[in-house]
Order: sequence, then C-alpha cells, then structure tokens
Amino acid sequence: MREEERTFVALKPDAVKRGLMGKIIERFENKGLKIIGMKMLQVTNEIAEKHYEEHIGKPFYPSLVKYITSGPIVAMVIQGFDAVAAVRQMVGATNPLNADVGTIRADFAQVMQYNVIHASDSVESGKREIGIYFKPEEIFDSWESQVEKIVYEQEREF
Repeated sequence: MREEERTFVALKPDAVKRGLMGKIIERFENKGLKIIGMKMLQVTNEIAEKHYEEHIGKPFYPSLVKYITSGPIVAMVIQGFDAVAAVRQMVGATNPLNADVGTIRADFAQVMQYNVIHASDSVESGKREIGIYFKPEEIFDSWESQVEKIVYEQEREF
C-alpha cells in the first residue's frame, strides 16, 4: 500500500511577482493533494541560511540567498499518497529547459535561476524544510477533503 507523505513546496519570489500563485496552487488541488499549511512570508537571511545550509560556501550560494530574499514567497505543506514523488513530477526538472512539457517549470519558467518553485526532494528534506517555515500549530491536517472521502478510502481498502 502506498504511504501518505508530507512535503514542502515554496512558490518563489518570481512566481509571486508574476501573479502565478493561484494557477500553481490549483494544479496541486486538481491532482487531489491536500494543502495542510500555507502562508506568504518574506524570507530573511537567517531563514535562507537554514534552508540552503548544504550550499553554504559554494560559488552560487550568495545568488541563492539574494534570489529567495528578493520578495515574498508562498510556503506550503502538501500531503497525500506518495506526495514527494507526485509533487516533484508536477514541478519538473530544476532547469526549465529540461522539464517535461506540462510541468510547472516547463509551463512557467524560462531559466534555471528563476524557476518559480521549490519542492522537497525527499521525505526527510520535507520534514526539515517544513520545520524551518512552519510551527506545528500552523499545520492543519485534521480536516477531510473530498478526495480523501472518495479516493483514499478506496485505496486503503486495497
């Protein structure tokens, strides 16, 4: 049986500035994934350092921090069966030129430096990133979506 997972997604400053928030969020909802946490915030240098800690000291690190702190982001916690893989598939390759047609990056981004969205690459990364951006009381997983009533109950039976 497939596992329900949580993952972290951030709509980056270019997605917010270009007014793409609704279009991107709608894709996750249409897929049947459950958004259990969402907020808009300005990423500080401190938050950026925690988020990108594995890149500290690399030549591109300063540009990562400059970009992610250049405007507000929309941070989300998304839950569903195989959520990490599902979201990563929907997001597409880091470089939009290599992203499959129909993915978020292929549809909305032109260059890797401004690729509109971040998604955790594993359950472990998701837990770490969710902890950076959300307090436990900011995550609302107790409500039941229509997808859970229809699809998930059937999945649990098999």
